[in-house]
Amino acid sequence: MRLVLVSAIALQAFAFAPVVYAAGGGGSTAPKPTNTTKKCLFGRVYDKDAGRCVKPNKTNFTQDELYDAVRELAYDGQFENAQSILRIMDQDDDRVLTYWGFTYRKMGELELANLFYNNAIGTNPDNILARSYMGQGFVAEGRTDLAIEQWREIKARGGEGTWAEASLREAIRTGLTYSY
Repeated sequence: MRLVLVSAIALQAFAFAPVVYAAGGGGSTAPKPTNTTKKCLFGRVYDKDAGRCVKPNKTNFTQDELYDAVRELAYDGQFENAQSILRIMDQDDDRVLTYWGFTYRKMGELELANLFYNNAIGTNPDNILARSYMGQGFVAEGRTDLAIEQWREIKARGGEGTWAEASLREAIRTGLTYSY
Protein backbone atom coordinates (compact mmCIF):
# COMPACT_ATOMS: atom_id res chain seq x y z
CA MET A 1 0.00 0.00 0.00
CA ARG A 2 2.82 2.40 0.87
CA LEU A 3 4.53 1.80 -2.52
CA VAL A 4 1.30 2.55 -4.36
CA LEU A 5 0.85 5.76 -2.36
CA VAL A 6 4.45 6.86 -3.03
CA SER A 7 4.05 6.09 -6.75
CA ALA A 8 0.77 8.02 -6.87
CA ILE A 9 2.38 11.03 -5.17
CA ALA A 10 5.37 10.90 -7.52
CA LEU A 11 3.11 10.68 -10.58
CA GLN A 12 1.00 13.57 -9.30
CA ALA A 13 4.17 15.66 -9.01
CA PHE A 14 4.98 14.84 -12.64
CA ALA A 15 1.55 15.98 -13.78
CA PHE A 16 2.05 19.51 -12.45
CA ALA A 17 5.71 19.99 -13.33
CA PRO A 18 6.44 22.07 -16.43
CA VAL A 19 8.19 20.49 -19.39
CA VAL A 20 11.44 22.28 -20.10
CA TYR A 21 13.64 21.28 -23.00
CA ALA A 22 17.31 22.01 -23.18
CA ALA A 23 19.86 21.42 -25.88
CA GLY A 24 22.86 19.31 -25.07
CA GLY A 25 22.80 15.77 -23.75
CA GLY A 26 19.95 15.08 -26.15
CA GLY A 27 17.85 17.74 -27.75
CA SER A 28 14.12 18.21 -27.86
CA THR A 29 14.09 17.52 -31.59
CA ALA A 30 15.55 14.89 -33.85
CA PRO A 31 18.61 15.86 -35.87
CA LYS A 32 17.94 17.58 -39.17
CA PRO A 33 18.40 15.27 -42.15
CA THR A 34 21.60 15.82 -44.09
CA ASN A 35 22.89 14.19 -47.26
CA THR A 36 23.80 11.18 -45.10
CA THR A 37 20.10 10.27 -44.82
CA LYS A 38 18.95 12.02 -48.00
CA LYS A 39 21.46 10.53 -50.46
CA CYS A 40 23.54 7.79 -48.87
CA LEU A 41 22.70 4.10 -48.69
CA PHE A 42 23.98 1.08 -46.77
CA GLY A 43 25.41 2.99 -43.80
CA ARG A 44 27.57 5.29 -45.85
CA VAL A 45 28.13 8.85 -44.69
CA TYR A 46 28.22 11.94 -46.84
CA ASP A 47 31.75 13.33 -47.05
CA LYS A 48 31.53 17.07 -47.81
CA ASP A 49 35.16 17.24 -48.94
CA ALA A 50 34.77 14.34 -51.36
CA GLY A 51 31.29 15.46 -52.39
CA ARG A 52 29.92 11.92 -52.17
CA CYS A 53 28.80 9.13 -49.88
CA VAL A 54 31.66 7.08 -48.48
CA LYS A 55 32.11 4.11 -46.20
CA PRO A 56 33.09 5.72 -42.89
CA ASN A 57 36.21 4.88 -40.96
CA LYS A 58 38.28 6.49 -38.24
CA THR A 59 40.54 8.22 -40.72
CA ASN A 60 37.99 10.01 -42.88
CA PHE A 61 35.72 11.23 -40.04
CA THR A 62 36.27 12.39 -36.48
CA GLN A 63 34.58 10.58 -33.59
CA ASP A 64 32.12 13.50 -33.28
CA GLU A 65 31.27 13.38 -36.99
CA LEU A 66 30.67 9.63 -36.74
CA TYR A 67 28.52 10.18 -33.66
CA ASP A 68 26.43 12.78 -35.52
CA ALA A 69 25.96 10.33 -38.40
CA VAL A 70 24.91 7.56 -35.99
CA ARG A 71 22.42 9.87 -34.31
CA GLU A 72 20.96 10.98 -37.64
CA LEU A 73 20.66 7.43 -38.98
CA ALA A 74 19.15 6.14 -35.73
CA TYR A 75 16.49 8.84 -35.69
CA ASP A 76 15.76 8.08 -39.33
CA GLY A 77 14.98 4.49 -38.32
CA GLN A 78 18.12 3.11 -39.98
CA PHE A 79 19.20 1.18 -36.91
CA GLU A 80 21.36 -1.42 -38.67
CA ASN A 81 23.17 1.31 -40.62
CA ALA A 82 23.71 3.26 -37.39
CA GLN A 83 25.11 0.10 -35.80
CA SER A 84 27.52 -0.45 -38.69
CA ILE A 85 29.05 2.94 -37.88
CA LEU A 86 28.98 2.27 -34.13
CA ARG A 87 31.13 -0.84 -34.77
CA ILE A 88 34.07 1.27 -35.96
CA MET A 89 33.85 3.79 -33.12
CA ASP A 90 35.53 3.84 -29.71
CA GLN A 91 33.62 1.21 -27.73
CA ASP A 92 34.68 2.79 -24.44
CA ASP A 93 32.88 6.05 -25.26
CA ASP A 94 29.70 6.31 -23.19
CA ARG A 95 27.91 8.10 -26.07
CA VAL A 96 28.64 5.10 -28.33
CA LEU A 97 27.36 2.71 -25.67
CA THR A 98 24.25 4.88 -25.27
CA TYR A 99 23.49 4.68 -28.98
CA TRP A 100 24.06 0.93 -29.06
CA GLY A 101 21.38 0.83 -26.36
CA PHE A 102 19.12 3.23 -28.23
CA THR A 103 19.27 1.25 -31.49
CA TYR A 104 18.67 -2.06 -29.75
CA ARG A 105 15.77 -0.60 -27.76
CA LYS A 106 14.15 0.70 -30.94
CA MET A 107 14.67 -2.74 -32.53
CA GLY A 108 12.76 -4.30 -29.62
CA GLU A 109 15.81 -5.84 -27.93
CA LEU A 110 15.23 -4.32 -24.48
CA GLU A 111 17.49 -6.69 -22.54
CA LEU A 112 20.40 -6.04 -24.86
CA ALA A 113 19.64 -2.30 -24.83
CA ASN A 114 19.80 -2.27 -21.04
CA LEU A 115 23.19 -4.00 -21.08
CA PHE A 116 24.55 -1.16 -23.21
CA TYR A 117 22.82 1.53 -21.13
CA ASN A 118 24.28 0.01 -17.96
CA ASN A 119 27.75 -0.05 -19.57
CA ALA A 120 27.34 3.61 -20.59
CA ILE A 121 26.31 4.52 -17.05
CA GLY A 122 29.17 2.43 -15.65
CA THR A 123 31.58 4.40 -17.84
CA ASN A 124 29.95 7.74 -17.00
CA PRO A 125 27.47 7.70 -14.10
CA ASP A 126 26.39 11.23 -15.10
CA ASN A 127 25.22 10.11 -18.56
CA ILE A 128 21.68 11.36 -18.14
CA LEU A 129 20.74 10.57 -21.74
CA ALA A 130 21.47 6.86 -21.21
CA ARG A 131 19.45 7.02 -17.99
CA SER A 132 16.54 8.70 -19.80
CA TYR A 133 16.53 6.21 -22.67
CA MET A 134 16.77 3.27 -20.28
CA GLY A 135 13.93 4.73 -18.21
CA GLN A 136 11.81 5.11 -21.34
CA GLY A 137 12.43 1.44 -22.08
CA PHE A 138 11.23 0.64 -18.57
CA VAL A 139 8.08 2.69 -19.18
CA ALA A 140 7.43 0.74 -22.40
CA GLU A 141 7.77 -2.49 -20.41
CA GLY A 142 5.39 -1.25 -17.70
CA ARG A 143 8.21 -1.11 -15.13
CA THR A 144 7.43 2.42 -13.95
CA ASP A 145 9.19 1.90 -10.61
CA LEU A 146 12.52 1.40 -12.39
CA ALA A 147 11.83 4.39 -14.67
CA ILE A 148 11.21 6.56 -11.61
CA GLU A 149 14.56 5.40 -10.15
CA GLN A 150 16.33 6.61 -13.30
CA TRP A 151 14.37 9.88 -13.26
CA ARG A 152 15.50 10.47 -9.68
CA GLU A 153 19.12 9.73 -10.63
CA ILE A 154 18.91 12.23 -13.49
CA LYS A 155 17.68 14.92 -11.09
CA ALA A 156 20.29 14.00 -8.46
CA ARG A 157 23.02 14.39 -11.09
CA GLY A 158 22.00 17.93 -12.03
CA GLY A 159 19.79 17.01 -14.99
CA GLU A 160 16.58 18.67 -13.83
CA GLY A 161 15.06 20.72 -16.66
CA THR A 162 17.05 18.99 -19.41
CA TRP A 163 15.44 17.16 -22.29
CA ALA A 164 16.57 13.87 -20.75
CA GLU A 165 14.76 14.60 -17.48
CA ALA A 166 11.65 16.19 -18.99
CA SER A 167 11.13 13.48 -21.61
CA LEU A 168 11.42 10.70 -19.03
CA ARG A 169 9.11 12.57 -16.66
CA GLU A 170 6.52 12.88 -19.43
CA ALA A 171 6.95 9.23 -20.41
CA ILE A 172 6.30 8.19 -16.82
CA ARG A 173 3.33 10.52 -16.56
CA THR A 174 1.70 9.55 -19.87
CA GLY A 175 3.06 6.09 -20.62
CA LEU A 176 4.23 7.39 -24.01
CA THR A 177 7.92 7.29 -24.90
CA TYR A 178 9.93 9.46 -27.24
CA SER A 179 11.69 8.40 -30.42
CA TYR A 180 14.65 10.69 -29.75
